[in-house]
Amino acid sequence: MKVHFKLILPILCLNVLISCTNSASKKSEEKVDTISKSAILSVKAFQKSTDGKNTDLYVLKNKNGAEAAFTNYGARIISLKVPNQHGVQTDVIVGFSSVDQYIQSTESYFGATIGRYGNRIAKGKFILDGTTYSLSINNGVNSLHGGKKGFQDVVWDTRQLNEQSIVFSYLSKDMEEGYPGNLKVKVIYNLTDANELKISYEATTDKKTVVNLTNHAFFNLNGEGSGTILNHQLQINANLYTPVDSTLIPIGKNESVAKTPFDFTKFSAIGKRITDNHEQLKNGKGYDHNYVLNDRNGNQMRHAATVEGDKSGIIMEVFTIEPGLQFYSGNFMKSKNTFKGGSKDDFRTAFCLETQHFPDSPNQPTFPSTVLNPGMLYNTSSVYKFSIKK
Repeated sequence: MKVHFKLILPILCLNVLISCTNSASKKSEEKVDTISKSAILSVKAFQKSTDGKNTDLYVLKNKNGAEAAFTNYGARIISLKVPNQHGVQTDVIVGFSSVDQYIQSTESYFGATIGRYGNRIAKGKFILDGTTYSLSINNGVNSLHGGKKGFQDVVWDTRQLNEQSIVFSYLSKDMEEGYPGNLKVKVIYNLTDANELKISYEATTDKKTVVNLTNHAFFNLNGEGSGTILNHQLQINANLYTPVDSTLIPIGKNESVAKTPFDFTKFSAIGKRITDNHEQLKNGKGYDHNYVLNDRNGNQMRHAATVEGDKSGIIMEVFTIEPGLQFYSGNFMKSKNTFKGGSKDDFRTAFCLETQHFPDSPNQPTFPSTVLNPGMLYNTSSVYKFSIKK
């Protein structure tokens, strides 16, 4: 029997090529599987009429392919896609796939603009010029993040400036949630070509009031559905933090992070000391504390924190004009909501780094003031910058 060697050789080469290709494909799939696949958002799912106003979906894109999505319900960020160390677009924001899900969620703050006052005010009361103001109580005995219907639950007016910038505006009327003054608020998101998400805040009032605006994005730098954030590496540029009582209200002084589980002056895994036997970790059920940022020189931008995703290699640097940073380790996530990619909001599968003034400042005379007077402009900004580990 004749054997056609010329025919066999190409077949052998083809088999080897297929084998090599399959092997490379498997390795590529393994790389992709280290992070979650980004969900595709439907515009229709974000178009709804609520409180007499229409909601919608808005998208920003930069020249590098990064993409951020927003809704005017809560002036919130829904997703932020940046490349991981393998070049795979990764959504580092956990959130939902429709306005209805945000409205019905057991956690109303995902990605939202927070106001009038981010964080807690003790017993929902503060005094301005001899007048006691009573706020709505929505967090145990305290008022949290602006009250029962804070800025996260209202529909903002919207103006998209270009492909990389969008402005949300809202008028918070006098005595809304108990706060004095008609407060005109503006939030500007800008997605730069340096893969930075810059958030700028402006506000004016016609009556003396208190203001503390922030954003409550929940991050997982490995992508939604990738599991715990406890192995993320975190560094916070703060030598002091703000201890709290059992209701998470400051006890009135800041303390050194040295020799405590709150020391992130050098990179450390978020979960390395989170279960230590420490009173403050018990009070917060983990990390839910304000950090007093170093290098606080007036209204200048300063480095606040850096986080690295352990699976994705994505690095997020936080810069801010604000004096404080609230680090929250996802302690109250209870698997009750389904994210846009299909995963649940499981315990500690996202974290928050909220740039802010300190909690309960209206009742803490030694803390930086949050008072805004008529004729003054509240003006602050923060930047979340993304890059890849080298």
